[in-house]
Amino acid sequence: MTGIWTIICITALSGITGTGFGGVIGAVLRRDSKRIVSLLLGLAAGVMLSVVCFDLIEDALGDTVDARQLFLSLAGISVGYMVIFLFNLAIDRHTNKQNPHTAGEHPKTADDLDELIHSEHLQYHKRQKNGLFIAGVIMACAIALHNLPEGIVIGASYAKDALANGGQSGLRMALVIGLHNIPEGMAVAVPLVSGGGKRTLAALTAAASGAPTVLGAVIGYYFGMLSPLALTLSLGFAGGAMLYVVLGELLPEAILMWRSKAPAAAAFVGVLAGLLLIYL
Repeated sequence: MTGIWTIICITALSGITGTGFGGVIGAVLRRDSKRIVSLLLGLAAGVMLSVVCFDLIEDALGDTVDARQLFLSLAGISVGYMVIFLFNLAIDRHTNKQNPHTAGEHPKTADDLDELIHSEHLQYHKRQKNGLFIAGVIMACAIALHNLPEGIVIGASYAKDALANGGQSGLRMALVIGLHNIPEGMAVAVPLVSGGGKRTLAALTAAASGAPTVLGAVIGYYFGMLSPLALTLSLGFAGGAMLYVVLGELLPEAILMWRSKAPAAAAFVGVLAGLLLIYL
C-alpha cells in the first residue's frame, strides 16, 4: 500500500515538475510556438480521454455493475463536470469584470497563447498603480481551481489501489496528468516571456501553478478511503472533472490555436497511447 507521503511526492512531481518542465520549454521557445502547444494539448487530451473512459469510469462502476452503482457513478460524473464548469464560468466572469479588455476587437476565445492567461490584461495592469496585484490574485485563483481537480483524480486513483490491495492506477494517472501539465506550463510561460518577463521567473511561475495538485491528491485520497461508496463518488467526480477539462478546455484550445486537422490527429494518437498505457 502506497503511503500518503509517497502519494504527495509523486503528485508534486506530476503537478509542479510537469508544469515547470513545460514552463522551461516555453521560456526558451520563440513566441510562435503555439503550434507545438496545440499538438501537445491535443495529445494530452486524447490520453486523458482514453484513461478517463477506459480506466477511471470503469473503476467507478466496479466489477459488478448494478443500477445503484451505475446511478451513483453517473451522479459523481455529473457533479464533477458541473462543479468545474461553474468554477471556470465564475472565474471567467470575474476576470472579465476586473480586467477590462484593452481593445474592442479583443477575442473571447483561447485562440492564442496570450489568451490562455489573459496576457494582455496583465500588461494593462502593469500600467496601473495597484492593478498588477489584483491581476495576479485572479490569475492565481484560476490556476489553482484548474489544477485542484487534477490532484483529486490522482488521489482517488491511489485510494482505489489501496482498497484493492494493489494496482497502478494512481501512478498511471500521475503520469497522464504530468503529460497534460507540460503544454499547460508552456501556455503560462510563453506569454509572460513575450510580455517582457524574465525567463527564470516565467518558468518558476509555471511550476508554482501546479502546486494545488498536491492538495487535490490528499483530498481525493482520504475521501476515497472512507468507504466503497465514497470511492465510487470520488472516482466519478474525478472522471467528470477531467471530462470537462478535456472537452471544455484542451480540445477547443488545441483546435483554436491551430485551425487544421493536426490537433485532431494528435488527439487520436493520444487515445491510442492511453490504451497502451492502461493495458500494457
